[in-house]
Amino acid sequence: MTVTPATPATPATPATPATPAERVAEHLNRALHDLMDAHPDLHLLGEDITDPYGGAFKITKGLSSRFGDRVRSTPLSESAIVGAGAGLALAGGQAIVEIMFADFAALAFDQLLNFAAKSVSMYGRPVPVPLVVRCPSGGHRGYGPTHSQSPQKHFIGVPGLAVLELSPFHDARALLDHALATRRPSVLFEDKVLYTRRMFHHGVVDELFRFEPPAGPAGVARVHLDGVEEYDCTIIAPGGLAHRAVEAMRTLLMEHEVLCELLVPARLYPFDLDGLPPRGRHVCVAEDGTAGGTWGAEVAARLYPGLWGRLTRPITLVSAADSIIPAAPHLEREVLVDAPAIVRAVLGAAA
Repeated sequence: MTVTPATPATPATPATPATPAERVAEHLNRALHDLMDAHPDLHLLGEDITDPYGGAFKITKGLSSRFGDRVRSTPLSESAIVGAGAGLALAGGQAIVEIMFADFAALAFDQLLNFAAKSVSMYGRPVPVPLVVRCPSGGHRGYGPTHSQSPQKHFIGVPGLAVLELSPFHDARALLDHALATRRPSVLFEDKVLYTRRMFHHGVVDELFRFEPPAGPAGVARVHLDGVEEYDCTIIAPGGLAHRAVEAMRTLLMEHEVLCELLVPARLYPFDLDGLPPRGRHVCVAEDGTAGGTWGAEVAARLYPGLWGRLTRPITLVSAADSIIPAAPHLEREVLVDAPAIVRAVLGAAA
């Protein structure tokens, strides 16, 4: 892992207190069922997303049986899939496109950069392009170099294109509704390991930590300790890193008496903390991709002007090692960000 200081600049039922929270995959599948039911002009496109397969991670299971031709399995051409989805949106419909692995979004980059994102403003008047491109991302599953990446940084800063990330704190139906309602294209990253995790609900993370739900569909969730207002460190991390960040916070508290809070945004770009300023004397931004031109660096640059007068040390960035991602689990762990890497970053900054 790389640790560097930043330079200033329907199938499932919602949980009740008496039932376990649904898993993120179930939650997302239910959200898609609800969206398709609410929006008759919404279409789903992707490789192998129809029944009985229901997608590589079963997120689209049951949708084609219920909604017929509005859910289409496509040929293996990410550029064609995204282009068709953008064309549907541009022609007055709405589209959600699944890229089987986020790595293959590179094959659709031209359609996103030069067609979908530009189409909202290059015709002399605002043109709606309600398109969401879903991208299962991340490692920790032994899938190897071309099926384990987190390429969020390559989509940061594209005018007209929003970058979102799924979180166990954010309601997927509300987030997808919001993305489509902006009438602009969005890329939604979904950490694959997150699919098997359960949603956090009722404001409880575990016996130590509580959370404040986001103020809006794409807002920021805050994980905190009851009764604590000032923290040694604020960790900012996207949804795929939430569990690793909470694990790090537990270690820092129990073994080192370091108090941390966690901010989890659903909208990575354009980035906005939505009135939730960091309360820590130090800020650590963690992300799964490699260093260099990253979301984390963008966050640091946005935070410095407002926090410069009270930060006790530079903002720390935690990112994956400058390496391809091995398939062997023990080697994969050496490359990807884990809880100990976040712990080391926070303690290193305090040294």
